[in-house]
Amino acid sequence: MQDLAFRTLLYRYFFFSWLFRDVSRGDLIERTAARRHNQAQARWLPTYMRRWLWCGLLLYGLGGFVELILGAPALSAFFYVPGALSVPINAVIAVTWVGLKALPGPF
Repeated sequence: MQDLAFRTLLYRYFFFSWLFRDVSRGDLIERTAARRHNQAQARWLPTYMRRWLWCGLLLYGLGGFVELILGAPALSAFFYVPGALSVPINAVIAVTWVGLKALPGPF
């Protein structure tokens, strides 16, 4: 197996776009195959949701620690902001998962 760079592994750990194929390209058969591939790959989306949930909770906890224990509210923003950004990211992942699992295809 190929050894991937750490940056690539880190990207693939947090972002799932590399798992999916573009359904807007190709003829009808290729688009249908891409949609089926995407529906099969949707099984990984809860894993990405858990990763973002735990990272968000960890960052929020670190922000609370820095703010309350160390008394540095300006520094705590470096932890609160990425922690808060995990909420809309999880919302996007949830909508994508529901869309791929529950909704019928357009074809």
